[in-house]
Amino acid sequence: MKTLQVGDSGQLVKRLQRKLLSLGFPSGTIDGEFGYGTEAAVLAFQRSNGLLADGIAGPRTLTALGLSDDDSLPTAIPLFTVTVVSQMFPVTPMRNIKTNLPPVLNALVQAELVDSPMVLTALATIRAETESFEPIAEHPSRFNSSPNGRLFDLYDSRTDLGNQGPPDGERFRGRGYIQLTGRFNYGKYGAAIGLGSSLVTSPDRASDPQIAARLLAAFLKDKERPIKEALLGDDLAAARRLVNGGAHGLERFREAYAIGRRSIS
Repeated sequence: MKTLQVGDSGQLVKRLQRKLLSLGFPSGTIDGEFGYGTEAAVLAFQRSNGLLADGIAGPRTLTALGLSDDDSLPTAIPLFTVTVVSQMFPVTPMRNIKTNLPPVLNALVQAELVDSPMVLTALATIRAETESFEPIAEHPSRFNSSPNGRLFDLYDSRTDLGNQGPPDGERFRGRGYIQLTGRFNYGKYGAAIGLGSSLVTSPDRASDPQIAARLLAAFLKDKERPIKEALLGDDLAAARRLVNGGAHGLERFREAYAIGRRSIS
């Protein structure tokens, strides 16, 4: 069954309306017209069942309703060609995009992050963190290194990052496409992509393009729901905070997201 939303009509909408009514979410007249009453009923059902409340009867909502047995989201991956992504990264060498885009898209497919909002978020995150579209290691700055002190010493005792003192700051500084930072995150997301504890033992592996792509996908998958809720309200600043914890790179994130959305529409 296809995605159903405001403006759609026909027997599929009528079937949706009947199902919603049977579950206690009346949409008004069962007329096969997806209007605002049906949208409100879908929203109520989604909120009741812990689904993303967007008022659209997509694969996950239809599956929860028992109207579909396939909750996979329609893929936007083919839309993100090298040409489109190069528009999102206007100052990045084309060769970098050609080299690094395929492993990133493959990792998103493996993590089932194939819908356009999450692909846009992933690519805009890369633009915000490493405009060269290459996985990099964090550079020293006043935010991570004290004046005349050791590099990354301000990270050493960051218990919120799981760091346990020197030399954890430097060992677990930001790396990859998403700038994974801290002993805790290296352990959590290393395990999530099947590396066990080896990423803690060998943190430089987070800068390997294949591993960096999988870490990016795993991190975004972990925050998929709140990111999508932020995007529903067109709150790109909130979406950026969920990844970065602040506003670093927000303008690059906004620009890349907007260019990408226009390019695939």
